[in-house]
Amino acid sequence: MSDLGDWFRSIPLITRYWFAGSIAVPLVGKLGLVSPVSLFLWPDAFIHRFQIWRPITATFFFPVGPGTGFLYLVNLYFLYQYSSRLETGAFDGRPADYMFMLLFNWICIVITGLAMDMQLLMIPLIMSVLYVWAQLNRDMIVSFWFGTRFKACYLPWVILGFNYIIGGSVINELIGNLVGHLYFFLMFKYPMDLGGRNFLSTPQFLYRWLPNRRGGVSGFGVPPASMRRAVEDQQGGGRHNWGQGFRLGDQ
Repeated sequence: MSDLGDWFRSIPLITRYWFAGSIAVPLVGKLGLVSPVSLFLWPDAFIHRFQIWRPITATFFFPVGPGTGFLYLVNLYFLYQYSSRLETGAFDGRPADYMFMLLFNWICIVITGLAMDMQLLMIPLIMSVLYVWAQLNRDMIVSFWFGTRFKACYLPWVILGFNYIIGGSVINELIGNLVGHLYFFLMFKYPMDLGGRNFLSTPQFLYRWLPNRRGGVSGFGVPPASMRRAVEDQQGGGRHNWGQGFRLGDQ
């Protein structure tokens, strides 16, 4: 048990709470301590009956059973792996920026879920984080099942197909990929590569709540044009080295 506790404490802070909630809430529903019906996102109950907890519980809850257990465990693995890698990689020392990314993606997914009557939000949020990681490490070669190898930028779409095979639907994965793309475009691609304005900025209250662990200016910022040109000349092809890469299965 001490080894398990040490492993759990080694998980980055934000990922640790997200991972724990994604185990605790399905377990509470599975044991019947709370009716699973009260954990889904139902637009009528949320909007007209003011059951404001539903977007939160729908993010953590997943109906675990004989037909869904494997899909749940696979996506729990993706949550642990790619949220940890983002939090300790591109967002290392910037917990407020990482929390802002999760909040932005979550709000977009909740709005989409209400509009499309999506009752569960766990997979879309996980896929949005995985998509951002894949874009920040897009040229890295990753390995998937049965030894297949491809660039990380294709990973979200490979997993979309994989989840379709084991789960029979792609809506959740597709919504997650689209939301992840929206965040990546607005935060990184448009202001840094295309020289546009920065539409997304981490609120100051998040910096007060989760201060940066290393000195410097809060947030990512927009590098000067001269710096962008220097990076492009150094790396070629206009690509930025957004973060440290990893291969699937690395611990």
